Amino acid sequence: MTIPFKTIRARAEKRKGGPKALQKLLPPKPEAKALAKLGDDRILAEMTKRVFSAGFAWSVIENKWPGFEKAFLGFKPGPLTLQPDEFWDTLMKDTRIVRNGAKIMSVRANASFVREIASEHGSFGKFLLKWPSSDQAGLLDLLAKRGSRLGGNTGQMMLRFLGWDGFVTSKDMVACLRDAGLDIAETVTSKRDLAKVQAQFNASAEETGLPYVQLSRICAMSAGENYGTETLARFVDGEE
Repeated sequence: MTIPFKTIRARAEKRKGGPKALQKLLPPKPEAKALAKLGDDRILAEMTKRVFSAGFAWSVIENKWPGFEKAFLGFKPGPLTLQPDEFWDTLMKDTRIVRNGAKIMSVRANASFVREIASEHGSFGKFLLKWPSSDQAGLLDLLAKRGSRLGGNTGQMMLRFLGWDGFVTSKDMVACLRDAGLDIAETVTSKRDLAKVQAQFNASAEETGLPYVQLSRICAMSAGENYGTETLARFVDGEE
């Protein structure tokens, strides 16, 4: 990339009404202690919410979420991994949830995934705490390989909502990097492009001292549709 991050920030500030206005739109710096304290059931719940939200109206998933919690036994990985095939077959007809067979079965697989990671590191939250933001690409690769349906944007959004400090390759964020001279595709899907994005954010973090989540949001707000403050305030915290 050929321009410093301060230039990107200046553009975002101009679009959003100045430094103070932009600062109000930034997410808080993630708290490491909060991440470490997350129960494995909450990790699995967030995984499930992101998987079911992918390609679907988020509002529908949010409205049905109490039913998801009951249907999936509070997302406790241990009990879920012990359930027989009949339990999962019944969920295919359960009107409390969205009846997507592949996504329902991803919960079964991810319950085992969470248990495996927790047994290796004490808890899934502690595992995430130890993983550096400077290697988000590596973490996303692990999620895609060992988890179920956690690749691409789904994994990124899961990390964002859990409170892990990382970037999201949204349309506007990628447009910002491309405009700044980074040679990546309009939609970042390849490991090559993701590695370039990672390297750029590592450099920007070094330059500014800002957390990755704020760098990502500033970049997104410097390009694309210039949403008004009221519209931005209605966005879900994890969106860019």
